[in-house]
Amino acid sequence: MFMEILAPYFPACFTFIVCTAGIFKSIVGVAGGATRAALTVHQARRDNMADISAKDGSQETLVNLAGLLVSLILIPLVTDNPVLTLCLFFLFTVLHLFANYKAVRSVVMETFNEARLSIVLQQYLKDKRILSPPEANQREPVFFEFGQTVPIKLGVRLQEIAQSPEDLELALKENSMPYLLGVRNGCVCVCLGPEASVSDEIRAMCQAVVLGNMLSSSNSREATGAAPKQQKGHWEMVHKSHKLMDAIFNPLLKGEHMQNCFNLPIILSDSFSGSMILEM
Repeated sequence: MFMEILAPYFPACFTFIVCTAGIFKSIVGVAGGATRAALTVHQARRDNMADISAKDGSQETLVNLAGLLVSLILIPLVTDNPVLTLCLFFLFTVLHLFANYKAVRSVVMETFNEARLSIVLQQYLKDKRILSPPEANQREPVFFEFGQTVPIKLGVRLQEIAQSPEDLELALKENSMPYLLGVRNGCVCVCLGPEASVSDEIRAMCQAVVLGNMLSSSNSREATGAAPKQQKGHWEMVHKSHKLMDAIFNPLLKGEHMQNCFNLPIILSDSFSGSMILEM
């Protein structure tokens, strides 16, 4: 919109500026459509997505109509007055961003992404308390990524974890689950076995988040290299995470508060190697 306002003041580049603004609008439209779909699924408590979509479309139509009426009033006032035009543009833009921020903050998602899962696990490890969905959502950042400096790759090939027989032996140590974890190139890698159940996948994701938190607290991302001493320390953390998950996973997953507060599906965000939906 800002580019379209400025376009008349650059006649030589008018077409280019307007076309570029149209491209940006299309990108925003795609991102907004994807976000809207996720929120519609979240709001369809009774599998009534069609009803929710219809009401959303009706509200959007009314808002657009109100915007049209306001624009009919403002256009005579701002014509040939670029200063007032820019002032009103920035005022309405700030109001729009503030309204969107409050709307995002008001949403309480009852499924886990990486940030919410990490927040809940950190609190549980700290005092054995499971955060409620409103508490977890309130702690999730909006503008900046969650402070997870170690990315997670779920569903990698075996060779990305065990590049030698020694690595495979270390990956199997203290591990009785049908998946393997390892640290490679600053990433927590998870290799799932063919017999891994959905519960195993959820546990693997939880353990990967715990392991990532361990690595974040002990090293910066630049320090997670491939030196033998560092690799030995990484495998020790992997073994420690196996023991920790053996102690906390079943009480955490089967806890009455967890069952009542959160839906057990875990929605994995784009920060992982692939987007997946895990349901129990």
